[in-house]
Amino acid sequence: MLRRWLLALMARIGLVTSGCCCFLLLFYLLGCKPSSHSKRPTLLWPGGATSKEGYLALLQEREDSHRHYISSLTKQIAELKVALEERTQQLQESLEKAKSKGILPQGLESLHNTPTKSDLKEFFRSQLKQAEVSSGVELPNEYALIPFDTFTLQTVYQLETGLTKHPAERPARRDRRDELIETVETALHVLNGPQQHADDTRRKRTYSPSDFIQGLTRTERTRGTVYELTFKGDGPQNFAQLVLFRPFGPLMKVKSDSVNTHGIIVNIIVPLSGRVDAFKQFMNNFRDVCVQQVGRVHLTVVYFGRDQIDQVKAVLDQITRETRFRSFTLIQMNEEFSRGRGLDVGTRAWRQRQNVLLFFCDVDIHFTSDFLTSCRWNAEAGKKVYYPVLFSQYNPSIIYSNHTHMPSIEEQVVIKNENGFWRDFGFGMTCQYRSDFINVGGFDRSIRGWGLEDVHLYRKYLHSKLMVVRAPSRSLFHLWHEKSCADELPPDKYKMCMQTKAMSEASHGQLGALFFKQEPELHLNSQKQSKEI
Repeated sequence: MLRRWLLALMARIGLVTSGCCCFLLLFYLLGCKPSSHSKRPTLLWPGGATSKEGYLALLQEREDSHRHYISSLTKQIAELKVALEERTQQLQESLEKAKSKGILPQGLESLHNTPTKSDLKEFFRSQLKQAEVSSGVELPNEYALIPFDTFTLQTVYQLETGLTKHPAERPARRDRRDELIETVETALHVLNGPQQHADDTRRKRTYSPSDFIQGLTRTERTRGTVYELTFKGDGPQNFAQLVLFRPFGPLMKVKSDSVNTHGIIVNIIVPLSGRVDAFKQFMNNFRDVCVQQVGRVHLTVVYFGRDQIDQVKAVLDQITRETRFRSFTLIQMNEEFSRGRGLDVGTRAWRQRQNVLLFFCDVDIHFTSDFLTSCRWNAEAGKKVYYPVLFSQYNPSIIYSNHTHMPSIEEQVVIKNENGFWRDFGFGMTCQYRSDFINVGGFDRSIRGWGLEDVHLYRKYLHSKLMVVRAPSRSLFHLWHEKSCADELPPDKYKMCMQTKAMSEASHGQLGALFFKQEPELHLNSQKQSKEI
């Protein structure tokens, strides 16, 4: 019985809605129907049947008529919306009753679960209520506080400086610029809107961007972003303040795929010149990770020069004898070392038809099997390239100066503040498919020696349609090694080399302890003398 009543109610709602739409359409056609040619007035300039004043009066009459007609249509549309909302509410209540009694007809579940506009507004209100906007919340300690960024029309002052390391800068990212511009424009719209004038009838001022003083903004990742903006007021001690909130919506599924990495071969390309001891260490890690654990890898070594080439061959031969691993290529280049040139040659040396996944690597890199898995996850031919941010190790002789024995490499590669830093300014280690590398144009072959070739390739991908996945990797490490900056380097490269050398030596606190080493000793001596007295 109830099921028949629900179906009848739905049919009535459909008939009422259809009737309203037909009535509105008929009214529109009647109102917009053009006049016949016999009744159309003849519009002439002075000297004809009608004067210019009559023409203007006719235009004004037509404009008034259309204005009233539009107003009438707007009113009817508003009435239809109200009626539709009432009917929808009645339907929702009926469905609720049917569901509570367990007799909801099959096929109507989607109607019951459809969110309404009021539901969305209520969700946004709950986001605002739970965010730290109007009042503070109790926090466990100082680390739980989310700091604000301060911004003006030109500059953002930030604690999290990111790649630029600038405490104050013009926003480099377009989305960040657009976000702040939109915020200021919205605030100006509110200040100059009719509602704001109604609240203060004495004020006749119009605000402009030049009146904006500064703003504060911070983001709660599960709630939204709050903006507090301050504008000049009517006097030197008067200000206008607005608080805006951009709520985050609920999570929505974009896609759900099954990823099979079994058949993806990774071609690890290492350019090399000398440094046999470092190569031996690299191959020990390669054997433990790639040969004994992961498999499905190929190693390409591009060696520059003739010195120590026999020792490199001996290391590869030893790996082959111990593990029977033969999937590697050794290419000798009788020319000056160039990292970009070596990686380019190693990439183009791949002769198989399969579009191989490349991992551009250095001899000082230590990685785990998890990294190769993430390499396969985050790179997709024609769609994505992976640029991991690796963890760079400080000088072990400084880090472990108080240890009696130097820890093993596996014990050293731990992500801690005193052990190293995220090398967010480096773009040399990357996973990308061979087809993408060739299509984007590869490396700039005119660059020789150390530096900049990786930055140029990175920018090519940024200018392409491919997505660049840039994220810290917990399983990719740069091992510390003695670094020398050649005198023949041009000034820009020499400066980059020296900056990298300084950052890689130790943390700020560790360097300070070395620089002021005598002061703690003097302090200890003075403490001993004071106790003796």
